[in-house]
Amino acid sequence: MFIDRAVVHVVGGAGGAGASSFRREKFVPKGGPDGGDGGSGGSVYVRADSNLATLLDYRYRTHWRAERGQHGKGKNMTGKSGADLYLPVPAGTEIRDAAGGTRLGEVVGAGDTLLVARGGRGGRGNARFATPTHQSPREWEPGEYGDERELELVLKLIADVGLLGEPNAGKSTLLSVVSAARPKIADYPFTTLEPQLGVVGLSDSRSFVVADIPGIIAGAHVGKGLGLKFLQHVERTRLVAVLVPVDSPDPQASYELLLREAASYSPDLAAKPHVVVLTKLDLSPPASRIPAIRTQGSAPVVGISAVTGQGIPKLLETLWQALSAAVATK
Repeated sequence: MFIDRAVVHVVGGAGGAGASSFRREKFVPKGGPDGGDGGSGGSVYVRADSNLATLLDYRYRTHWRAERGQHGKGKNMTGKSGADLYLPVPAGTEIRDAAGGTRLGEVVGAGDTLLVARGGRGGRGNARFATPTHQSPREWEPGEYGDERELELVLKLIADVGLLGEPNAGKSTLLSVVSAARPKIADYPFTTLEPQLGVVGLSDSRSFVVADIPGIIAGAHVGKGLGLKFLQHVERTRLVAVLVPVDSPDPQASYELLLREAASYSPDLAAKPHVVVLTKLDLSPPASRIPAIRTQGSAPVVGISAVTGQGIPKLLETLWQALSAAVATK
């Protein structure tokens, strides 16, 4: 099961209390205060793990608490600090405050960590309060509570090329042809219910990652269909491949609809470079002309048939060149 959103409750460990103690030892009269400090509570971190692909674990366990610090003891013994807690998530996870929606940060590369709940400070023992005029203090401090908050974890897949198209535009078929991915393919809409990744291999040891997301329909940016749930996965891609089938009643309108939905969801997504892919050439008569599409920003147009393989090599080279240009301009 692919889970790309989860809400978790995290609590930093409480600090230990300081001790109130006096030295009691034979032949040492008036030993004075020797209460140690409490240990600090553990903090909660989110850490990217390259072995994970979904947030499924956080559907079954939603409350996470770091270890509390131990109380101080006599003989100036400081309590043991609580262990930090690390929540493993897939690389590419964004962390938000669930209450206000504030973006706290993200972990993109394997091993990246983000502090999300700081542990409480340990309290001071009575030895800390001793002064020349106050030599027998009995004061001590309790430990502080750790931070407590609800987090929203949002996974955004990291891919080079994102396939954007209406239902049954041929995205899954294309992905299965150009990579080893095996997405579900059928002749009805919304066969893709979760994002799929595939690695495309080219000559000279070149390769790039393609992400297939569920079909986009009008109103996807406000939650219609499955688009709003999965448009987030195209946000991290360097390049967008806009798929328009040649048997569409109005290919130009389909192209403009997809760009409009992307722009309504995220201006940054709409600003990404894109390549227009005219799919299903095998369904058009051999003598018919490929539909002419007026593209934004002089985006290249490539016609293909994933069934017959027509145009696939040209498409892959076009995507590679567009990717190289996108990387060079950063």
